[in-house]
Amino acid sequence: MTTDTGYAEALRALTERGRFGIRLGLGRTRALLRELGDPHLAIRGALVAGTNGKGSVLALAGAALRAAGIRAGETPKPHLVTYRERMQIGGRPIDPVAFGRLTADALAAADRIPRRLGDPTEFEILTAMLFRWFADEGIDLALVEVGLGGRLDATHAWDGGVAAITNVDLDHTDRLGTTIAAIAREKAAIVERGDVAVTGANGEALAIVRRRAARLRVPLTVVPPAPLLGLDRDGIEVELPRLGRTRIGLRGRHQAANVAVADAVLDALEAAGIAAVPGAARREGYAAVRWPGRLELLAIDGRDVLLDGAHNPAGAATLATALDDLRPHLAPGRLTLVTASMADKDVEGIVAALSVAAAMSDATVIATAMDLPRALPAAELAARWRRHGLAGNVVVESDPDRALDRALSEGDGPIVVAGSLYLVGAVRARLVDDPLLRDPVTVAAR
Repeated sequence: MTTDTGYAEALRALTERGRFGIRLGLGRTRALLRELGDPHLAIRGALVAGTNGKGSVLALAGAALRAAGIRAGETPKPHLVTYRERMQIGGRPIDPVAFGRLTADALAAADRIPRRLGDPTEFEILTAMLFRWFADEGIDLALVEVGLGGRLDATHAWDGGVAAITNVDLDHTDRLGTTIAAIAREKAAIVERGDVAVTGANGEALAIVRRRAARLRVPLTVVPPAPLLGLDRDGIEVELPRLGRTRIGLRGRHQAANVAVADAVLDALEAAGIAAVPGAARREGYAAVRWPGRLELLAIDGRDVLLDGAHNPAGAATLATALDDLRPHLAPGRLTLVTASMADKDVEGIVAALSVAAAMSDATVIATAMDLPRALPAAELAARWRRHGLAGNVVVESDPDRALDRALSEGDGPIVVAGSLYLVGAVRARLVDDPLLRDPVTVAAR
């Protein structure tokens, strides 16, 4: 392992900006970008908003672009193992040295912006950093995931020519509004005059996106989920308009909707004159795509281990459906769930949604907790599960490492790790040794 105090200091300085919380608005990000030379103005690509599926759409489109030999910058989030996962080119995270340099430049720029704008947040600085890096590296295009909402999200300081809205549901109601219509208006605002737009939204949300596109005379493609033709332990097969029967390397029937949007995003990039991805590259990319920690299946010491965040009720419902779909394709034996949650999440909703899966009827639940201020104590999480009828099969193991050890040593059936992306990240870091994700270690840390 390498030693690099510069990277650790840069990461600490950046994440310390988290004390400023979330403050929607574009003024600070635009000022930061101006101080850094407005690097975003030379970059084209797609800005992707939506309640669910943004990360999957980026992963699918990014895999197809790589297969076509097109060098794309990507911004997946949240990260699982290393913060550097949030800034990628060609599927590879930024290296620690470049991360440290960009952080120093961005923090210096933050000190120069007008005080009346307030202190830039962590996400605003990260947004400025990624566009500076993308410009420095001369990428062909960018795939950028909106952080929260759309209209006032830091990423909306950039217009790449393609705007995509995966879907609209109730989320972040404290900031975006308490109705589908209010949230849809926030997300639809990323559609700008001169864009090509794509959406998988429906109902009231679709009507709002349509009105926005029509008012700005923006061509809009509305894409329903691709017909699902089959699924197995390693992915699904769908029918796509230009490709016909197509293999998708992501698990879960919900990916039929995400690949439809991703394919339409690639069409939009071509219509906007940004990049053309031929059918063969799309097929290759979709089949090879990987999205770590999202219905990711590992083989560990002969055991099936399924990693999935499922940190909100919608995610838990998706996991419940996927578990029942996947159960015939996984190893026999009683399922074991290792789970943790943050106290500020809808824990009751998560437990209720996941517990309806038939695969959970005789499962063992090991409740644990991450060593974080926001973490829900393991005993409290276990009590929630017991209230849902698993009284005899719920155990408490407060230490996540010991919880995983217990799951691996007891029983022989599949293991599911879910309920918190922090937990999934910690487990994945332990089970998967990816050289690209190894951060430098400081002398003090060693």
